[in-house]
Amino acid sequence: MTFVTAAEVVPVGDRYKDSQSCKACHMRIVTEWENSWHAKSHYSNDEYFQKSIDYVSRKSRKSPNSIKVECATCHNPRISITSTDMDYEIAAVLGLDKGSKVNKAVNNDAISEGINCVVCHNIDKIHDEYDETKRGINRVEWTESGTMTGPYKDAKSPYHKTVHHEFMDKNPNQLCFVCHANDRSKKGLVFTDMQSEYKGNQTCVECHMGPKRKDVAATYKMYDGKAKMRQVRHHGFAGAHVSSMWRNALKLTLKQKKKSLMITLENPQPHNIPSGFGSRELLVEIAYKKGNQLIESKSISLTRNYTRRDGKKATIPHMATAQSKDMSIPAKGKKVLKVEKVSGADAAEVKVYYRLVNDEVHTILDLKDKIWQEKHFITEASLKLK
Repeated sequence: MTFVTAAEVVPVGDRYKDSQSCKACHMRIVTEWENSWHAKSHYSNDEYFQKSIDYVSRKSRKSPNSIKVECATCHNPRISITSTDMDYEIAAVLGLDKGSKVNKAVNNDAISEGINCVVCHNIDKIHDEYDETKRGINRVEWTESGTMTGPYKDAKSPYHKTVHHEFMDKNPNQLCFVCHANDRSKKGLVFTDMQSEYKGNQTCVECHMGPKRKDVAATYKMYDGKAKMRQVRHHGFAGAHVSSMWRNALKLTLKQKKKSLMITLENPQPHNIPSGFGSRELLVEIAYKKGNQLIESKSISLTRNYTRRDGKKATIPHMATAQSKDMSIPAKGKKVLKVEKVSGADAAEVKVYYRLVNDEVHTILDLKDKIWQEKHFITEASLKLK
């Protein structure tokens, strides 16, 4: 029995599905990727992803495998099954799904590496004309197995065919926004819309893959007995989990206005901060002092909270029917916070931090890894008060 409704998917040959096969020619690039969060984009490798799937499964009363298939749209888009139906759900409840195509698909070695080499480098066409709800696997067409897409028009290899597309060099944002665009809850609520909020001409890869540097993309000596020197970027895909990305990402200025402290946060980045998945958070910590003595401290959380059941029950973004006001700093914009001055204080010190998950979602998912509550320092400023 199949128990599935599946879209047509181009299979990946055994020779190309595993990133280890790429190391023979692309050792440095694969090694960089192995330490990235793209490489951890799988149920077994990411605690937040794993516990979110388990939570959605419980609350929606659908099998974990069905939720894995839904999330695979972006997290594992080379999966061979793209949807499940009620027949599969019944089989899962009865424990009759062990040998099903769904079970085999979610446990297949081809997707166990998350966003690996063949996810990005097998994309042949990106359909920007599709409805905005179609993302990941539903927005692309794949090359034939054994054909790799890249940024170099003259690239060649004895191991696979190569094809050049402009989304690999001139317009890389188009590739990034296949998945990193808008996220919707099971109820249709858009809780992240990075593509719409994006401003300016800066490309995603300039920050998240770093500046180009002279190096070899492939070590195979195909060019007059030598490996060809190229302009390449780092494949570690640094993101919100990397502390160095946050230092001075925002500009902070303080001003006293009568009995109030005015805190201005300016965002020079091309996307909102926080952005990404919906439960991220900025923390603005204020210390009021008299001389060297701390009088009082305050903390302001800039995040979003999510509810279900007509706004009465706290939940994670992926199950939300409603969300609180957007407290992020807009791309190329600013936000001003007005805080009452503490009586007797002659100075204020303000520090700004970033966290991957706010307290509410951290508690709901019972996250254990300390990375989810780690504070990444952004900037600080002080002001003498009158």
